[in-house]
Amino acid sequence: MFEQLIDKLQNSTYITLETTPPHSARFTPVIDTIAELGLDKMVDGFSTTDNPLAKLKYNALFASQLLQNRFQKPVLATMSMRDRNRIALQSDLLGANEANVRAILALTGDPAKISDQKEAKGVFEGDSTLLLDIITSLNSGSDMMGKRLKDAPETIYPFAVVNSHARNPKSLQKKMLKKINHGAIGIITQPVYDIDNAKLLVELMENANRDSNNVTKATLILGIFPITKLRTAKFLDAHVPGIHVPTYWIEALEKAADISEAQEYKIGFELSKKLFDDIKAVHPKIHLMTANQFQIAKDILA
Repeated sequence: MFEQLIDKLQNSTYITLETTPPHSARFTPVIDTIAELGLDKMVDGFSTTDNPLAKLKYNALFASQLLQNRFQKPVLATMSMRDRNRIALQSDLLGANEANVRAILALTGDPAKISDQKEAKGVFEGDSTLLLDIITSLNSGSDMMGKRLKDAPETIYPFAVVNSHARNPKSLQKKMLKKINHGAIGIITQPVYDIDNAKLLVELMENANRDSNNVTKATLILGIFPITKLRTAKFLDAHVPGIHVPTYWIEALEKAADISEAQEYKIGFELSKKLFDDIKAVHPKIHLMTANQFQIAKDILA
């Protein structure tokens, strides 16, 4: 399962779909929606988010196991450094391994101060590279202290993330290089909204791989988050670090919004669909994010 996914990542087309577990004791309704739409037949795998924006959600590791068992397709389980120290991280990885949750997306995590759990405190024993190092250790058959494990885990596949935009593009290349050197085999970008931006990110990754001291190189995966509302475009551009929505997107959505909500959706979808098709033509390694708006995902993938 995972070996096939990595082969597609490195040698063919690759599309994964993000899922966000709900604020609920049940993840099955999300899986049912995916099945009803037939999305499992349109992608190579999935991901599950880990309490994004520090908001309480269903556990990403358990959600990954449920998705894999239902569709027999690999899932990238996100793990955040915010909520666990290195003991808990290693323990969770070992338990997840026997449950065949073995592709891990390492995140530092959003700050606990923005959580809906007001008394929560962030752990942040390290950034996401510490989790990448933990995975390297476990893959060698040892814990972080170098103590051999009684039973070595099955191979864990580490993924990481990077911003899609910066005033100084070289800073993105530097971050890519750092994560490659810590063992990431796939690096997913924040959403991109311009094909030239996408091409630049591919070039930066090529440079980072060239400069890396790691024998294993990483593959860039371009994030796409369809925008169908003007307020979403403005919010992402103004308030989410590392994301830039081009002026022409915002202007097109403004004109459409003046006509009707339906026209606003139509123009936003057309822009998003064109971007998806353009990126797929030049770099068919894509991670699609729709905030569980799975009908949009199906329309984009169709």
